[in-house]
Amino acid sequence: MSHLLLYPYRGSGHIIPMLDLTHHLLRRGLTITIMVMADDIPLLNPLISLHPDYVHTFIYNEPKVTPSPHSSPFAKMNSTQKLFGPIVQWFHSHPLPPVAIVSDFLFGWTSELASHLGIRHVVFSPSGAFNFLIMCRLWRDVEEIKDNVREGDENFFLALQEIPNSPRFPWWQVPGLLRDYKTGDQDCESFRKGILANMTSWGIVFNSFEGLESVYLDHMKKFMGHDRVWAVGPLLPEEHGQIDVSGRGGSSVVPLDKLVTWLDQKPDESVVYICFGSKVVLSEKQMSALVGALELCNVGFILCLKESGSSSIPSGFEDRVGDRGFVVKGWVPQLAILRHRAVGSFVTHCGWNSTLEGITSGVMMLTWPMTSDQFANAVLLVDQLGIGKRVCEGGPEILPEPVELAQLLEESLSVDRPERLKIKKLSQTAAEAVKQGTSTVDLDAFINLVSKI
Repeated sequence: MSHLLLYPYRGSGHIIPMLDLTHHLLRRGLTITIMVMADDIPLLNPLISLHPDYVHTFIYNEPKVTPSPHSSPFAKMNSTQKLFGPIVQWFHSHPLPPVAIVSDFLFGWTSELASHLGIRHVVFSPSGAFNFLIMCRLWRDVEEIKDNVREGDENFFLALQEIPNSPRFPWWQVPGLLRDYKTGDQDCESFRKGILANMTSWGIVFNSFEGLESVYLDHMKKFMGHDRVWAVGPLLPEEHGQIDVSGRGGSSVVPLDKLVTWLDQKPDESVVYICFGSKVVLSEKQMSALVGALELCNVGFILCLKESGSSSIPSGFEDRVGDRGFVVKGWVPQLAILRHRAVGSFVTHCGWNSTLEGITSGVMMLTWPMTSDQFANAVLLVDQLGIGKRVCEGGPEILPEPVELAQLLEESLSVDRPERLKIKKLSQTAAEAVKQGTSTVDLDAFINLVSKI
């Protein structure tokens, strides 16, 4: 029976889909060891209870960071390379060591680890193939790109013509790690080396599906020079499966039955769900614009936000909107909410997990990307697939106009909007992919190849 070592990045957008992948691998008879810190063990408990004999943990402590000037994000990621020795020691002492390591794309250094151990290296991308291609292109040519960007020219456009559909992005939308890259800095160079190593890996697993990104998956195979590119998503718990979606990713600050009771009282597709992920905290100005729009419009809504300092929900807001709104301050079971019949649209930061959850739930997306891969995901949703509409995009000082946003919230629930019709069709395609379709075929192909090693 094949044994795999899985190494997820700790962020919720990374570890949650990796654990969903783990569930599928365990169901197909593989033995899995997952590298986690002790604080993340509770996230594994559902898998451990279902597969006690086949899921194991490699518990490690967060390596200490000794950053060089101006490169702490790189140093933090590079510090994980200190686990090289402990993993080698564990591997050689194991009676049935793994035949491959499946690691998050941020841990490209594990390619060298796999080579040292004589096992396969598989990249796991929690984001889509479109964004992955963009990142490959930008990291490959980062020195040339930075030479061409004039100091302070935030609107300098990058044209990535070798990628299908020739995406173009202004410099301010490029992820922070790329913007912070400094030629010659040891931490920057070490991290870039790992990202480039991903491009020579034995295989790559995407949390995506053929019907969503076929053109980019095909291009990825050409880019990698082989067909070991598997799209196995959307990696989500089944609606009535063994894994309880209410606890996926953490404990809800509001009991799910309370949310469901509130939603049960609403007509079908009459509620807008608003959430910006687990990390985003709106600026005071953004918060003001958003709640202003919610007071102006006449739709039901669930507003899920993190509060911090001055960025808090204004006093009296909940009283003014009454039962029309449900406000949550903290983590909620997002997938369970989106799957409820009463939810019709989703204001989202366009993180990939949220993107897939919105697609599979068949709700129109109102996009508000702020950082990282979110801008690329919004382009995919709005410009290429036509299943979303832009609300806003950018950092803390970029604001939607409250009157326009209020109108868009109301229009998003109209049954005849073309975006709603398209998302319903794509949702069905996603469901077919994971039942007995392309994603099942790809997952089986991956497992068959691994089992023959």
